[in-house]
Amino acid sequence: MSRSPATGRRPILKMLGWLTGALVAIPLDRLLVSAIRPAAAQTFPIQLKGTHMTHDSSAEVDPYRLPRHVVPTRYELRLEPDLAKATFQGTERIALQIAQPTHTIVLNAVDLTIAQAAIHEGLGRQEQTATVDLEPDLQRCRLTFDPIIPPGEWWLSLSFGGILNDKLRGFYRSTYKDPRGVSHTIAATQFEATDARRAFPCWDEPDFKAVFSTTLVVDRNVTALSNSSVLSKTAQGDKTVVRFADTMKMSTYLVAFVVGPLEGSAPTLIGATSLRLWAVPGKQSLMSFGQDIAAASLRFFESYYGIPYPGDKLDLIALPDFASGAMENLGAITFRETALLVDQHRGTHGELERVADVVAHENAHMWFGDLVTMSWWNGLWLNEAFATFMEMLAVDAWKPEWKRWDTFSVSRAAAFAVDGLHSTRPIEFPVRAPKDAEAMFDVLTYEKGASVLRMLEQYIGPAVFRDGVRDYLKTHAYGNADTKDLWISLGKAASQPVPELMDGWIFQEGYPLVSAELADNGELTLTQQRFTYLPSSASQAKGLQPSWHVPVQIRLRAGAMSGTRRVLLVDRSTRVTVPSETESLVVNEGGHGFFRVRYGPSLFARLLDGGLNHLAAIERFNVLNDAWATTVAGLFPLSDYLALTGRFTSERDKNVWAVMIDSFSFLNRIIETSDRPALETFVRHRLGPAVSEIGWTPHADENDLTRQLRSELVGALGRLGNDSSAQTKAEELYGQSRREADSVDPNLVPALVSILAFTGDAARYEEFTERFKTAATPQEERRYLFALTAFRHPSLLEQTLAKTLNGEIRVQDAPFIVSAVMGNVYGRHLGWNFVKANWDLMDRQFPKQGLRRLCGGITGLATPELEEDVRTFFSSRHIDLGGRTLEQYLEQLRIVVTFRQTQSAALPGYLQAAWK
Repeated sequence: MSRSPATGRRPILKMLGWLTGALVAIPLDRLLVSAIRPAAAQTFPIQLKGTHMTHDSSAEVDPYRLPRHVVPTRYELRLEPDLAKATFQGTERIALQIAQPTHTIVLNAVDLTIAQAAIHEGLGRQEQTATVDLEPDLQRCRLTFDPIIPPGEWWLSLSFGGILNDKLRGFYRSTYKDPRGVSHTIAATQFEATDARRAFPCWDEPDFKAVFSTTLVVDRNVTALSNSSVLSKTAQGDKTVVRFADTMKMSTYLVAFVVGPLEGSAPTLIGATSLRLWAVPGKQSLMSFGQDIAAASLRFFESYYGIPYPGDKLDLIALPDFASGAMENLGAITFRETALLVDQHRGTHGELERVADVVAHENAHMWFGDLVTMSWWNGLWLNEAFATFMEMLAVDAWKPEWKRWDTFSVSRAAAFAVDGLHSTRPIEFPVRAPKDAEAMFDVLTYEKGASVLRMLEQYIGPAVFRDGVRDYLKTHAYGNADTKDLWISLGKAASQPVPELMDGWIFQEGYPLVSAELADNGELTLTQQRFTYLPSSASQAKGLQPSWHVPVQIRLRAGAMSGTRRVLLVDRSTRVTVPSETESLVVNEGGHGFFRVRYGPSLFARLLDGGLNHLAAIERFNVLNDAWATTVAGLFPLSDYLALTGRFTSERDKNVWAVMIDSFSFLNRIIETSDRPALETFVRHRLGPAVSEIGWTPHADENDLTRQLRSELVGALGRLGNDSSAQTKAEELYGQSRREADSVDPNLVPALVSILAFTGDAARYEEFTERFKTAATPQEERRYLFALTAFRHPSLLEQTLAKTLNGEIRVQDAPFIVSAVMGNVYGRHLGWNFVKANWDLMDRQFPKQGLRRLCGGITGLATPELEEDVRTFFSSRHIDLGGRTLEQYLEQLRIVVTFRQTQSAALPGYLQAAWK
C-alpha cells in the first residue's frame, strides 16, 4: 500500500519531513520490545473460553487473535450493494477445516448485522444453526453450536448486512459530481490492515489464506470489478449478477470489489495478462502514462522475480475518495486519482514521478505481499519495504535519466529524521491490537526498510540479492513467511550469514553515527554510536549503547594509491590503515549506507578543500544532510552550517538543493518575526545566483531534473526569500500560463502558484478556490487546494479551515489541509485553535488514519507557549493515536522548540556573517 500524500509528490513525504517545516504529517509508532522475534502466527497457540482444544499452557490468551483449530479454505461471497441507500446485503459460504471437536467458532466481524449462521457437512446434509454473539470491542463474532461439531470438512453459511460508510475503510462509498453537477456514488473497498471484517464475516488475519469466489449483484448501468476476471453476467430483474473467477489462495485484506460508474482504457496485453485502467467517466485522457508504467513495471517484475504475474488480469482503478495512496489488491489495485491519472504532457516531473513510483510499487506487491504474505502484521515491512525498494528498481530501469536512486536519498533522509528520535521503533516489532497494525504504515516501514535493503543489495551484490529474492518467492509462493525466511534465502544466495549483518537494522531501533578521524600516522579510526537529536536521559545513558554491523565503503584520493576500501564495522571502533599521501576520503561512498557520517575537523577540511566536484551528487547530498542533522542535534555549530551552504551555491542537483531549502524553511519556523528579514536576505543571497544562472525558461536540451530544480529554486526565492522581483515575475508568468498554457513550462507552474498564494489577497484566494473546484486534472486540483493553506492573511486561512468541515474539501484531504495550516508560520496559531475547538467533530468526521496525519501538524507549532498548550491538550484528552505516534510527534516538537530556544537569539548575526 502506498500511503496517502500530503502533497502531490512522494507519498506522504515532502523532502526531509518534520525537520524542514514541510507541510507533512508522518504517523509514527513504536512499542517497547522485550523479545526480538515475536512468534509467527501459525505457531501462536491460543485458548479462548468456550472452545474445546488443546494448547500450550504457557501461552497467554490474546483477545485480538483467532483460534487456529478452525481454518477457512474457500469463501463463496455474494454481495448486493445499494448505492442509493448506501447499504449492502450479503451471503457467504465458507469451506472450513475443523481440527478438533468444538461448539464455538470465532471469526472477525465488526459494523455488520448477522441475520443467520449455520453449519453443515455438505450439500443436502442437515444444518446446525448457530447462536450469534457479536463482540464489537474485539471486532469478533462468536458462533455457538449445540451439539459439539466434530472434526472434519464443513461449510459455514452466513447472511449479513452493513452500511456503505463514509470513513474510507471496509466497504465504503465514494462520491463525485459530473460536469453537469449531478452526484454519483461508487462503492469501493479498502481492507488493509484489518477492515475486510467490516464487509463480510471472515478470518481476517494474513495467514488465514483462502480462495475467494465473488458474485456481485449490481444495477444494470454500473461497472463491477473484483480481483479476478468476469466469468458471467446475468440479468436478474433490474439488476445484473456478475460472477468472477476463483482467485488464487490469498489473504482477506487483498479482497476487493468496486461498483459504480467507471470507464476503462483499452487493454494492454503483457504476456497473457490483460491490463486496464479504470476511472470515472471523462478522465480517460489521463490514463496513458499510468498504463505505460504499469505495463513496463509488470514486464520488469516478471523478469526480475522469475515468476509470471500470479493473477488472471490486472485492473488499476482510480477512485475519487481513497484514504491511502494506493492498495495492492490482487488484480484490482485501487488508487487515489492523483496517484494514477495524470496529463503526461502538462504534468510536472514530480507529478509524473509520483504516478510512476506508486504504480510500480503496487505492481511489485503482486509478488511481494500477495503471492508471499507476511505471517502477521509485525512483518509488514516484508511487504512495504520491498515494494518501495522494487519501485525504485523498476522506475530506474524504465527512466534511467530520472536518476531515481539519487532522488531516493531524500526519502532516506526522511527516515533518518524520524529514526533519530528516542521514541522511534524498530522496523519490525510485535503487533497486538488492530490500531497498532494501522500505525505501522510509516516512514520507518517504507523508507528505512527500503534503505537497509538497498544497503544489503549493494553489499552482497545486485545479482546475488536478486537470486535470493527469487528463492524466497518460489519457496513460499501462495503461503506466508517471516523475516527469518528471507534471511535464509538471501544467505543461501550470498553464502554469508545475513542475519548477523541485518538483524540489528530490522529488530533494533535507531541507526549509527559513524565518526571518522585521521591520525598523523595515516591511521583512520571509525567509531559508531547511536545518533539522536536530543541527549539521552540519565536512565537511558545507563543502558547498553546499541551497535550495528555497518558496511562502510571508503573512497580514497591518494594519488596512485587512490581507490575503495570496504570495512564491516562491527565493534564500537575500528582502525583502518590508509596511504600517507591521502588527500581526502569519503566515508559511505555511493551513499547507500543507512548511517550518518561525522568527519573530524581535518578530514572535513580536506574533503571540502579537495573540491565538492569530486563527489557524486548523492555523496554531496549526504555531506550537507549529515551536517544539517548534526547541527540540529547540537554536534555542529549553526554558524558553520550556514557558512557551509555557501560552498553549494553553484550546485545543480535538485536533491542537494532540497537539503538547503528545507533547512532554511526550518529556520523560518524558529526565527523571531522581527528577525525574519535577515533570513530572507540570506536566502536571496544563497538562491539568487542559481536562479539567475538557470533562468526562468528551460533550454532546448534541458533535462526533467533541471526543470524541477528551477521550480524548487524559484518557489523558495519568492516565498522564503520574499524576493519582490521573483514575485513580480511569478505573477507575469502565471498570467501568461492562464492565457496560453503551453507558453510556460508545466514544471514551473506549481512554484508560481505557491508564490502567488504567499503574496495573495482575497481576490487571489477566490480565484484559487475556483481553480480548485474546476481543475482539469487531479494534480491541478491538489495544487490549488494546498495553495489555500499557504496564504498569510488570517481571514483567508480561516476560510480554508472552515472548508475542511463544511463539505467543500473531501474527507480524504481535509486532515492534510488542517495539518498544512498548522505548518504555515502565519497560520499556526489559527490552525491549532481550530483543532482544539473542533476536535470532537473531526474525530467523528475524519478517517482515523487521517486524524493521525492531521496530528502530525503539531510539529509546526514551534514556540514554547504552543508546545505547552499542545501537551496540556493531548494529556487532558487522553488521546491515543496508536503505537507511539503521539509520543513521536511531541518529541519532534520538543526538538524544534529546543533549537529555537538555544539558537534564535544568535541566528540573525549568524545569517549576516554567513552571506557577507
